[in-house]
Amino acid sequence: MPIITRKIIVSGSVQGVGYRAFVRRKALGSGIKGYVTNCEDGTVEVIYQGELGLFQEFISLLLTGPSMSSVEDLNVAEIEGPEIYWDFTVK
Repeated sequence: MPIITRKIIVSGSVQGVGYRAFVRRKALGSGIKGYVTNCEDGTVEVIYQGELGLFQEFISLLLTGPSMSSVEDLNVAEIEGPEIYWDFTVK
């Protein structure tokens, strides 16, 4: 399977509700690399680096989120470049 890298901006009620920890747990369980971080505008940024075949399943998990979250929208952009992630972290 090809490895892809995507930047995902998640908007809604996604800060202060355990969203980053949820994303990290799901990513580590799937072998996905990258990171998740809160943004100043109240959104959450996720960098996904992993198999193309796992991407839609991961997007479904991001849309669901933990029980206290409420996801309104996802904005996905392809990232080109040589950066390689070795783990999935919370920034």
